[in-house]
Amino acid sequence: METLSIVQSLLIALWTAAVMSRWLGGGATLTLRFSPLMTGLVVGIVMDDVAQAMIVTAALQMIYMGIFSPGGTMPAEPSIAAAIAVPVALMGNLTPEAAIAVAVPVGLLGSYLYQFRFFINTFLGKYTDRAVEKLNSKGISRSIILYPTIASFLLFTPLVFFALYLGAPIIADLIVALEGTVIIHILEVVGGGLAAIGIATTVYVIGRKDYMVFFFLAYFMSVILMPLEITMVAYAVFGVIFALIFVQSQSGKNGKVASSTGNDSISFSEDDEYDDGF
Repeated sequence: METLSIVQSLLIALWTAAVMSRWLGGGATLTLRFSPLMTGLVVGIVMDDVAQAMIVTAALQMIYMGIFSPGGTMPAEPSIAAAIAVPVALMGNLTPEAAIAVAVPVGLLGSYLYQFRFFINTFLGKYTDRAVEKLNSKGISRSIILYPTIASFLLFTPLVFFALYLGAPIIADLIVALEGTVIIHILEVVGGGLAAIGIATTVYVIGRKDYMVFFFLAYFMSVILMPLEITMVAYAVFGVIFALIFVQSQSGKNGKVASSTGNDSISFSEDDEYDDGF
């Protein structure tokens, strides 16, 4: 069974710590934290199997599509889930559905780890209070940026490293040993169901009544055209074309409305001038 080297485990752990510490920038890091795609890409580069890593990560992305954080912790941490599940899937040659079943509990545990990060930050807040009392601007910057970042790296890096270096091969060996059994079948069924739930959540969150027709169009197109084995690039081209048609039709309607409104205003102004003349 293939195992991760110390360097590979450390690189993935450092990337995960950088994302979870929000060291890469506020908005950018939040996007990386919500989405496992970039973490899956990094894992694929480190393990020299980008193609398979992105196949697995695309399945993980579907279950986390509807996850967002208005503030505080999330019910799951997609980045940590991808950091563990993708290496396990690559080492154990798992299907994306089985990888989803591995990622879900890992993501839940990651949310507790992120809550513990908040607990650590409560102690670091004392340095901020002292710096504010002394009007020390550099001290304030260190207490709200540097110290929490260092604490996050010290928290996430060793835990993710040992989970990858010691735990991932064990999980992969266990799943390989169970291959062909009913347990793997259950994992695949559950994983496929979770992906469907993620898509349904996204449709519920972003779906508007006037846009729902596009969701149905995409679904039936994928079912009808499945025998043709059309690639995702072709579907993307179709999506762009449909989007352009919709935007142009909407802009045409808006232009007609504006034109009719303008004509009405002109006719009213002419009537006003006619009345003023008499």
